[in-house]
Amino acid sequence: MSEEPASETPRAGLSRRGLLGLALGAGAAGVAVGAGAASAIALTRPDAASVADTHQFYGAHPAGITTDVQDHLHFAAFDVMEGASRQDLVELLQDWSYAAARMMLGLEVSATGAVGGSPEAPPADTGEALGLPASNLTITIGFGPTLFSTAEGVDRFGLASLAPGSLAALPPFLGDDLDPGHTGGDLCVQACADDPQVAVHAVRNLSRIAFGRARLRWSQLGYGRTSRTSAASKTPRNLFGFKDGTANILADDTAALDEHVWVSADDGPTWLAGGSYLVARKIAMKIETWDRVRLAEQERVTGRAKGTGAPLSGGDEFAAPDFAASGAAGLAIDPRSHVSRAHPANNGGIRMLRRGYNYVDGNTALGRLDAGLFFLGYVRSPDRFITVQRSVATDLMMEYVTTVGSGIWAVPPAPSEGSFVGAGLFS
Repeated sequence: MSEEPASETPRAGLSRRGLLGLALGAGAAGVAVGAGAASAIALTRPDAASVADTHQFYGAHPAGITTDVQDHLHFAAFDVMEGASRQDLVELLQDWSYAAARMMLGLEVSATGAVGGSPEAPPADTGEALGLPASNLTITIGFGPTLFSTAEGVDRFGLASLAPGSLAALPPFLGDDLDPGHTGGDLCVQACADDPQVAVHAVRNLSRIAFGRARLRWSQLGYGRTSRTSAASKTPRNLFGFKDGTANILADDTAALDEHVWVSADDGPTWLAGGSYLVARKIAMKIETWDRVRLAEQERVTGRAKGTGAPLSGGDEFAAPDFAASGAAGLAIDPRSHVSRAHPANNGGIRMLRRGYNYVDGNTALGRLDAGLFFLGYVRSPDRFITVQRSVATDLMMEYVTTVGSGIWAVPPAPSEGSFVGAGLFS
């Protein structure tokens, strides 16, 4: 990240709690900090001409949804600390917004950064991204059902009446074997970048800023994007070796985005209009079992040719599947295949925007790869995801996958400059 002289301090920065979190999160007993809430923000960057790899935190829709999918992911879910007040939550979101806006521009989390502060105090920035470009970093923040009302029905922050009516923990699905340690969370942060160090730096520093107000519940690293949001990008492959995300909604398809991704003012609540719902699913793949399956069966399970990605009914990768077409032994595409069960034509026209990543978390106790797909899907309503998931939960692919983690969050629209993410919820 670019260094910024201390003399270029913005008009307002991290709150006192946020700066104290940076210090205590580093293990210090205390540090002198300045007052001032994170409100209006004036961001400058020394190398302003070099903006090709940067994105704005502010705007209309949240960054990190239609943005060209980057190469690496660090996803994190947080729980607000017991005893934290509504004002603590507001200040946390203000501090996160300030730091996220800076990091997305290639700056450190504050003007003093990793080396510009007092040598007798922990640095404000952890420093592992010093000298690195912004690498197309995007930071996307979401609000989980438990932020509005806990599982016991407690309204901790006076937000229950403003909760989206459809925002609730996802129902159980066939094939789920959820680990509570990789499920849920009051808040989520999706950090995507073309450099894994930049993505990890973002979550690491937001975690430090949250000290005393929110704690990390679980996180996931991802690599090798498994979908695309640009027609100029080639369709990537998942760990089963098949092209993934062929029919994904693209960033320039504004009509599809309005219909399937962005929450409208008519959908309600007002504070969420222009945002979306994010579903995260950690899907463990039975790699060794799959690798012993013959090619013809792999293609039958998937419904597409492994080499080209074309539907088994014919054509090229982007040809519309013909579910009535005949093959050598009945229908060309098995009705139980993944493409058949997931396709909009068989789910009332429902589509979603996917931003999934591969993951490998070492090996299991049995010596097998602990690997799979970290699914990230953006959709206008949770009910639409539930409809599709209930369909794919009985497809042929389920023999080779198990969902071990899950969560859903409402992602507010991007704030205007000088505001903070989710400000409409507290106005």
